[in-house]
Amino acid sequence: QVQLVESGGGLVQAGGSLSLSCAASGRTFGSYAMGWFRLAPGKEREFVAAISWNDFNTYYADSVKGRFTISRDNAKNMVYLQMNSLKPEDTAVYSCAAGKVAGKNQGSEYDFWGQGTQVTVSS
Repeated sequence: QVQLVESGGGLVQAGGSLSLSCAASGRTFGSYAMGWFRLAPGKEREFVAAISWNDFNTYYADSVKGRFTISRDNAKNMVYLQMNSLKPEDTAVYSCAAGKVAGKNQGSEYDFWGQGTQVTVSS
């Protein structure tokens, strides 16, 4: 079992930056691939980024490539999402998720989810 708690969301102006964190509990955290997804009002859940268990491989949605960076620290049981050059269309609830296979962009491929943190980007 892995429990996930996100933090770091907030209100930021367009062009600004935010750093999201995802704290994981469970001794097996280091064996899980991790992902970030977002859900905006009236839209379907969208894949944002993913990282392999050993930090060797990262994956990004085209909409965030070059602006967002995913990273992890297995010693601290943490996953991060650095978001730069934010746009109003990035406004959503951002959730982290843990799964067994790296690079998956479908939510159904992940086993554990956090509650999410709200990110609001004003124009």
